Amino acid sequence: MIHYDPKSWFSLIFQAYSRQVFRRLFPLLLAVGVLTALVCYIELEFIKEPLELSNVVHSLLGFVLSLFLVFRTNTAYDRWWEGRKQWGSLVNVSRILAIRVREFTQDEKAWQFYQEHIPGFVNALRVHLRPSLKVRSTGPSDEAMASSSHVPNAWAQAMERDCAKRLAQGEWSPQQHWLLSQDIARMVDILGACERILKTPIPYSYSMFMKKFIFLYVVTLPLGFVNTFGWWAIPVVMLVFYILVSIELIAEEIEDPFGVDENDLPLDSLCETIDANTQEILTRQG
Repeated sequence: MIHYDPKSWFSLIFQAYSRQVFRRLFPLLLAVGVLTALVCYIELEFIKEPLELSNVVHSLLGFVLSLFLVFRTNTAYDRWWEGRKQWGSLVNVSRILAIRVREFTQDEKAWQFYQEHIPGFVNALRVHLRPSLKVRSTGPSDEAMASSSHVPNAWAQAMERDCAKRLAQGEWSPQQHWLLSQDIARMVDILGACERILKTPIPYSYSMFMKKFIFLYVVTLPLGFVNTFGWWAIPVVMLVFYILVSIELIAEEIEDPFGVDENDLPLDSLCETIDANTQEILTRQG
């Protein structure tokens, strides 16, 4: 995730990320510029009586398109923010679970078990939410969990099984067992919420229609702008295209908040935070 100063106007205007977007769109911008130049040449130089087309239709369509883009970006941001809230809750639940384990028992083996399994669950969740990368989580018990088709569930089940064993041995009271089970259940709830975001993309028909709408709007835009701007229609149409498609690209990037794009959630640093907090809590003396 990109960290920045929202009050620094000039650094935001000339930020490198905008240049990356421009480089990505440059071939399409060039194609739109060539198309607009061709329309300008035909209407201004080739046709003796240029077509008199009104901009009213494009004005109305532009208003409708702007509403669609607002809804598109808001929907994508809602998914991003929901993912961030879930991972923020995961940080807190992991801390609470570690604190309770530390205070409920003086068994160092129990401390070591949860030192491994709390970060193990979190790292497994991070890998689980990035299926396209095809990487594995790292940890001492990875081989034991590898046979599971759902690795985060295996880590959670191992912690719940340990809680039940210590309850049966009388090491933990029923109330203590209930509190720890609630923390583990909350971690599984967060897992399910993240899977819901990952496996429920923006509806195909909506995404397809948005792209078609933008394409048709920009392709027909030169016809309405030539009589108004003349040859200046070329940079004007390219600018409109750049703005519309950039907004769509931003929405595409943040609608999957668990990836590795620059604006995605910093899952790696969140995992490191949970690991460091867990180790500190369960190894602190006194």
